[in-house]
Amino acid sequence: MRLNTNDLAGLAAEALKAVASAGDIIRDHWDRPSQVTRKGRIDLVTETDLAVEAALKESLSRVLPGSTFLAEESAETLDPGDLTWIIDPVDGTTNFAHRVPFVATSVALWSGGRSVLGFVNVPVMGEMFHAVLGGGAFLNGKPIAVSAIDSLEESLVATGFPYTVREDMRSLMADLENMLASTQGVRRPGAASVDLAYTAAGRFDAFYEIGLKPWDTAAGWLLVTEAGGRVTQYDPAAPYHLRSRSILASNGLLHDATAGLLGPI
Repeated sequence: MRLNTNDLAGLAAEALKAVASAGDIIRDHWDRPSQVTRKGRIDLVTETDLAVEAALKESLSRVLPGSTFLAEESAETLDPGDLTWIIDPVDGTTNFAHRVPFVATSVALWSGGRSVLGFVNVPVMGEMFHAVLGGGAFLNGKPIAVSAIDSLEESLVATGFPYTVREDMRSLMADLENMLASTQGVRRPGAASVDLAYTAAGRFDAFYEIGLKPWDTAAGWLLVTEAGGRVTQYDPAAPYHLRSRSILASNGLLHDATAGLLGPI
């Protein structure tokens, strides 16, 4: 099924409602004790993750009948089909468990080998980012654009650390040391979709990380590119794809300079 501009605009309006409604679940659960289980040493899941994912599957099935899902808590593959909703119900689950408000729901619609719609809802902060392929990027309905910073010394860069932090410690610290020495500062909010949305909105000038999954990046990737930025792997000559080991997103002006601070993957 080929989606045209009018199709995407209509789907975006309906999907925005579904994603906003899912955010109500996060807000409703915010002041309740969380039942936390572990998928790994530092990889958590709560009942909120499961409730948000279930709600999105139900609502988005109505928005686009016949579509499929690639969602974090139920994924059996990392490869989306055509007309697939890629969902991270609670990006920043560790933040959620500690009531740090950098918690987002990330939803992208994948079609024709790319994200064509992207939504990053940060409900506790009252911010809904969304992008439409060829139609721009928005925060709470108003257009956003990447920053115009072109000097590393004036840049604010975001990063995150993978679940393999122990195994990758040396390379992570080497990259971080280079960034701290060369930029105005480094931030680590703890939710990759938020990092990408903030890069799209010009709050961060670049973002880099390794070990992310499709549900972490599918929406934010579109946000950055629709806001005028650039997304690649750490090697700026290597196009980013959903199975990439690394991601580097920037305002474009700083892309090559930022890449030059990062070690090989």
